[in-house]
Amino acid sequence: MHLIRRNRILRQSPAIRAMVAETILRPSDFIAPLFIIEGAGVKEEISSMQGYYRMSIDLTVQEVKELWGLGIRSVLLFIKCKDELKDNAGTEALNPDGLMQRSIKAIKNACPDMVVMTDVALDPFSTYGHDGIVEGNEIVNDATVEVLAQMSISHARAGADFVAPSDMMDGRIAAIREALESKGLSKTGIMAYSAKYASCFYGPFRDALDSAPGFGDKKTYQMDYANRIEAIKEVLMDVEEGADIVMVKPAMAYLDIIREVRDRVDVPVSAYHVSGEYAMIKAAAQMGWLDENKAILESLTAIRRAGASLIATYFAKDAARMVVG
Repeated sequence: MHLIRRNRILRQSPAIRAMVAETILRPSDFIAPLFIIEGAGVKEEISSMQGYYRMSIDLTVQEVKELWGLGIRSVLLFIKCKDELKDNAGTEALNPDGLMQRSIKAIKNACPDMVVMTDVALDPFSTYGHDGIVEGNEIVNDATVEVLAQMSISHARAGADFVAPSDMMDGRIAAIREALESKGLSKTGIMAYSAKYASCFYGPFRDALDSAPGFGDKKTYQMDYANRIEAIKEVLMDVEEGADIVMVKPAMAYLDIIREVRDRVDVPVSAYHVSGEYAMIKAAAQMGWLDENKAILESLTAIRRAGASLIATYFAKDAARMVVG
């Protein structure tokens, strides 16, 4: 055979493949989610997320320093609220001395250059486990948005670099932006969960924060996984309302959405490699059905290739070690 083009030439050695790779993972591409609980010296493994932990503030600070040393430049904070502090109004979410606010301050004091992003939603603080205020059997939109805006102000005042509203209420990005501006907090960014689907892959996360809905489900505010055009509409609205970064969640089953979003917006696109996706890889690796490290890198590369500028992933630490190793 006398072929003009031999495509395999560019695949024949690791050095050549690395030289022509179209998608590169870097530690700074990763956002590390952190679960924080009260106490000191506390580290609790999450039963459905093998190798991942809820940690007290002191140990979280140590973790942040380690992440920084690995080249990871952003963390996303979630707190586990005590049951006795939960209500239907988000009262503890607004506490200037609350666990979230103290965590932000501690991290920024210990590692000032780490980009601190904070979850903005009411489910960790709600007696009902829903992302908003409940009236009857309805999660009400406008009253919830008012609390989310105040919650964002509280996080920004504590030192958060980005607030990350994950609630999917209508109009909350504009309300949060207006609230931040009105208080002179114009340097605080918004990473909007713009296309967040009602997914079965969130189960382990809800174990981590004890935030499963107490009744019904979240389908009246999170998106139907059958829909694609709706996701683009939601994203474009959030950008128009002032989002600095938009997010697609989950990631692996929604690579087509990530690509379409990337093609339609001129702001960074993030994707959340969620707890169920983490747990599946961990479980399959434990059974010997796949190589864990290879599955991590292939999954994250696929998300990056689809168009995500940033990836929130529970594999952030492991992946950072691999891509710089």
